[in-house]
Amino acid sequence: MTTQRVYRFTRFERFWHWSQAALIITMLFTGFEIHGYLGGFNFEHALLIHEYAAWLLMTLWTFAIFWHFTTGAWKNYIPDLRPKSLWTVARYYAWGMFIGEHHPYHKEPFRKHNPLQRLAYLWLKLMINPLIWASGLLLLFFSYGWIRLSPLGLQLDWVALTHTAAAYMMLLFFILHVYLGTTAHPPTAYIKAMITGWEDEDEPAAPASSSVAQPEPHHG
Repeated sequence: MTTQRVYRFTRFERFWHWSQAALIITMLFTGFEIHGYLGGFNFEHALLIHEYAAWLLMTLWTFAIFWHFTTGAWKNYIPDLRPKSLWTVARYYAWGMFIGEHHPYHKEPFRKHNPLQRLAYLWLKLMINPLIWASGLLLLFFSYGWIRLSPLGLQLDWVALTHTAAAYMMLLFFILHVYLGTTAHPPTAYIKAMITGWEDEDEPAAPASSSVAQPEPHHG
């Protein structure tokens, strides 16, 4: 099997990825500090940094959403729920990569993510992110005195618990994302690709050799 060098990630994708990572790490760190788990900052400083990082991340996500829809990159997240595709990739992560098998999914333009990645990113974007931002903004506006929670049928304790639970889900996603980012050959290949934009990809001898069913191209 030969390899080909592919320009996989644009400058904006790389900027968005690393900026998002830095802001999420900042918010996780300060969030733990706000709860009194670390002791590196005082409460007021941690809360202020947490709020600034939140506004920056929301601004970044706004631009990212606009970019995804104007460039067509949103197509990378269309789920592929076919059992064969999901099972093939799941088997690779559970077994194949530990015995030296090549990744069964062949990336294409607007199909950068394998079926399991698409489900994970959809869970992040449609469940974790909305929970974090809705609960976070409610807590922020309540602390500013801009809103009252009781007329909305909400209790402060439940809003805070929802925000904390969503943050732990984000932490779990982040840990898994970092781990899977080291499963390439060599382990730093995915990280290097996200820095330079270029990825060395295995090139099958024939299209039929890919064991993951590829979806039909989308037109229009």
